[in-house]
Amino acid sequence: MAVNSEFAGRVYPPNEPYEVGRVKLREFAEAVGAEHPAHVDPAAAQALGHPDVIAPPTFAVVVAQRAEAQLIQDPAAGIDFSRVVHADERFVHHRPIHAGDRLVTVLHVDAITERAGLSMVTTRCEIAAEDGQPVASVTSTLAIRGEDS
Repeated sequence: MAVNSEFAGRVYPPNEPYEVGRVKLREFAEAVGAEHPAHVDPAAAQALGHPDVIAPPTFAVVVAQRAEAQLIQDPAAGIDFSRVVHADERFVHHRPIHAGDRLVTVLHVDAITERAGLSMVTTRCEIAAEDGQPVASVTSTLAIRGEDS
């Protein structure tokens, strides 16, 4: 089954809030080698003016992937995840993500194009605090190999 190009332009409803926890931020910081104390020590983060520990910049992908699952898991989209290669990821941060944040994400399917047996799917996740204030935008491009490639 080919990727359904009619999904381009689709906007999904906001997903359930993701509550950012200190343990998740510490585990992520350790996994990516982010050594700044503000990622694990509330006092260090507060000394920099933050209400609690802050996430490494790429932590936003954890939140975004929850929203992207709406597209990936929809059988009508025609995406076989076993054929996916991550092609690109870009972040725009409006403010740091903090422990204690409750984040809501809206998934936008910005483009679906076919190139040489590959479907290129570009999504954009707009991440906001529960009060609607923007936190980050994550733009992702997935390359999905066709059945013949």
